[in-house]
This record gives sequence, structure tokens and C-alpha cells, in this order.
Amino acid sequence: MSFITSASINHHRAPVERIELARFKDVEAALKRLLRLGASEAMILQTCNRVELYAVSEDKEVLKRFCVAEGLPPMEHAMGDDTLLHLLRLACGLDSMIIGEDQILGQLKSAYLLSEKNGAMGNVLSTAVLKAIDAGKRARMETRINKGSVSIGSAAVELAESLLGSLRDKSILVVGAGEMGTLVANGLAEKNLKGIYVANRTYEQAVRLASSLGGTAVRLDDICNYIGVADVLICATAAPHVIITKKMVEACVKDRRLLIIDITNPRNVEESVSQVPGVMLHNIDSLKRISEANLARRRAEVTHVERIIAEELAYIKRAYNRQRADSVIGDLYLKADSVRLAELEKAVSRLSSHGGLNDVQKGILNDFSRSLTSKILAAPTRKLRIAAENGDDDYIRAARILFASEENDELSSNKA
Repeated sequence: MSFITSASINHHRAPVERIELARFKDVEAALKRLLRLGASEAMILQTCNRVELYAVSEDKEVLKRFCVAEGLPPMEHAMGDDTLLHLLRLACGLDSMIIGEDQILGQLKSAYLLSEKNGAMGNVLSTAVLKAIDAGKRARMETRINKGSVSIGSAAVELAESLLGSLRDKSILVVGAGEMGTLVANGLAEKNLKGIYVANRTYEQAVRLASSLGGTAVRLDDICNYIGVADVLICATAAPHVIITKKMVEACVKDRRLLIIDITNPRNVEESVSQVPGVMLHNIDSLKRISEANLARRRAEVTHVERIIAEELAYIKRAYNRQRADSVIGDLYLKADSVRLAELEKAVSRLSSHGGLNDVQKGILNDFSRSLTSKILAAPTRKLRIAAENGDDDYIRAARILFASEENDELSSNKA
């Protein structure tokens, strides 16, 4: 009997440094080592805040032995329904750092395809992963688990969109090309903007980010020229002091509207900027309120998502039961056909001693024996499939025991 097992290390219980110790530089090579160790199927999922191993094997300790052999840090191990439940929760965004995030579905698909490419994906793991991806899609279509921005950067984009109605054909100036500035700029780049400008103290960094987005890099000394044409200014630098002052904005903004969103801490935009006519100023406090409200709404959807997970878990278990039943049915037909052919050969041999049979008569006898076997097996086959659908293992187990008994009897008689 094969077991599906998993081993996981993630942001819930381990710091980034320990997660990094579990990361594989060559995932394909690691998959092959896991297969050699005794797994019949395997998949490795690596993201920025998790490393997860999945395996199918008759040895339910195979992943534990693999982790020891690879020198991996302590990981959480699960088996059977616990592994399936974890995989479903992961795909639905309930186990992510940002609840409901969508990236995990693409990451799961990539891990699946890499496993398949290396001959490590089989019926058991494939059923689980593909249904988990389906569950993740359902969760996002049927609930609001992924609706509303919950990161500060994406909340800034959402706030700008809500205040201006749309960002289409708007000019955006992003001040800061670090991690937060990059996140904001990437989020904005999808909004069909008229133009996107990136300013940064290190000009080369501004050039790299602007080039990747089809935008324009701006030297920090020239920022006033671009404040004057921007509809939205988002400040996302790591500077510990004010960069955008009231005096600067007054000089740049003449008879037009400008939305300024300061997502820095400490603040890089002077609060008195809000006093300039036509200027709206929002800071990180506004964004936190948006993020917290959206996060609360996402959490309210968890119950609905868990219902989807329960339905999909039941489906996976039914699929596994069908696979087991099909395996038994296949064995049943092979065994029956072996007996049929042996008895057919005996019958033809006996009839041959009484004048023999022509090819037509032999064909009729062969068709008769095949039809008779199929009709005899029809009821047991139907009962096996019904038992599988109902999760009744007794009937399937009894059929396997029956085969084992017959095979043992044959071995005993052959030895005798």
C-alpha cells in the first residue's frame, strides 16, 4: 500500500534563515535522489517563504529518511488526509503569509510540471495536486478570499485607483526604486498608464526599474519637473528624512490636481503639503487602515473557503478509492482471463482428440468463454466500484485477500 506524505518548513514556524537551509539549488537532482531513496512519486515546492516536499511510497518514512540524508533542518511531517488537507489549504491561500494571495497557484503548477518533466509525477500525487489547484481556483472564484489589497504597496495602488476612479491615461511618479518602490511600480504598470516615471537617489537603480516597466528614469535633482506633470506621486524611499516639501510642491503644482501617497516610515513627505491647493495627501496610516479592513474581509471568507476544501478533500478520497478499485478490477480481469485461457486450451485439446475443431469453431468457443467471463465478473465489478464510491474498503480488501489466497494456493501446489 502506498502512502502520500509531506514535509514542510515555512514562515509560520521558522525564520527565513532556517528556511534557506532547506532550499535546494538543484530541484531536479533532489527529485531524482528522492526517487532513488524509495519514493514512487515526488514533488518539491519552493517559494520565498516555504520549502515543501511531497512523496508517494510504500515506505511511509521515506521523507523523514530523505530529510536526514540531505541534512535538512527540522520540518513538519504529515501523512494521508493531513497532507491532502495541508495541500488544499495552501492552494486556497489559507496557509500563505498574505491570506488569499494568488501567486501560490502558479508556483504549485510550476512544481507539478517540473516533477512531471522528471518522471516523478504519478496518479496519486497528480490527483492531489491538480485537485488542489482546482480548489484554489474555486476559492478565488466563489469567495472574496483574494479581494482587496493587504500589502502596503498594493494598497497604495488601490487607494489611488479609488480616489481617481481609474489610473488609465494617468501619469505616475514613483520616488524610490527599492523593494517597496518596485512593488508599487510593478502594480501600477498594469494599469494602462499614460506614463510612469521612477526617481531614485541612485540613478542607475531608477534606470533599471524604469526600463523593466517601459517608463522613464528621473534624477532626484530633477524631480520638480515631473511633479508638475504627474497625476499621482507615490513616495516609497528608505530615506530617514523629508524629501518632498511644501515649498517644492507649491513651486511645481500650478492650477492642477495632484494625489500624493507617502508609504514611508519615517515620513518622506512634509505634512503641510496637504495645505497646497489641489493636492491630496495620504500617508501610511491611511494604507494600514485599508490593508487591515481588506484583511478582515478576507478572514471573513475563510469559512466559505474551508467548505470548498472539505468538498475537494472528499473528491480526492473518492478518486483514490476509484483508483484502488480499478487496480483490483484490473487484477480480477487478468486473473479471470488467465483461468479462462487455461480452461479454453484444455477444452480445445479434449475436443481435438475427438476429431478436432476448425478455426471458426475455435473462434466461437473463444468468444463464448470471454462473454461468459465478462458476465460473471459484471456484478463483482459493479459492487467494487460502488464500494469505492462509498468509501467501503472491506469489499476491496476482501478481493485483494482472495487473490493473495489463490496465488498462495497455486504456489503451494506447484511446490508440492
